[in-house]
Amino acid sequence: MTAARLAALAVLATLGLATGASAQSVQVIGTFKDWAAYSASSGGAGAVCFAMSKPVSVDPSPDGYTQAYLYLTHRPSENVSNELNLVAGFEFAPDQPATLSVGGKSYDLFTQKDAAWLLDAAQADSLAGAMRAGSSLAIQGTSTKGILVNETFSLAGATAASKAIDSGC
Repeated sequence: MTAARLAALAVLATLGLATGASAQSVQVIGTFKDWAAYSASSGGAGAVCFAMSKPVSVDPSPDGYTQAYLYLTHRPSENVSNELNLVAGFEFAPDQPATLSVGGKSYDLFTQKDAAWLLDAAQADSLAGAMRAGSSLAIQGTSTKGILVNETFSLAGATAASKAIDSGC
């Protein structure tokens, strides 16, 4: 099983969909440069589609760092689209926000353990548009050891992956 498929299963587990047979329902929609798109379905939960990417740089690499992933998710049965989620690969300091910057715009993120989401979910479509227009995205967050960590993601392929999940869900 590839690392990308394992990461896809990890996001489904986070969403509560990777139980029993549903873990087998993950389908690759496509790979688009630095991004990949997936669809999944689970009996009562409906379809879920998501695009994901790994950072091109992490500076500095915090102690205990594991692989980070950035997700853009659609859950039509819950009327959710363009939900951003970061699995940082390290634990954030408790009660410390993070910041996402793309295309000259900044977005505040709230953090919990090793994950981060948009503080204001109403900004999801604006962020998705900025990601489609941008070339890179940067996230800054503070680790539990008080170190400011910068993760940079390429947006090459993000537009195509976003369009793929729009079509897939």
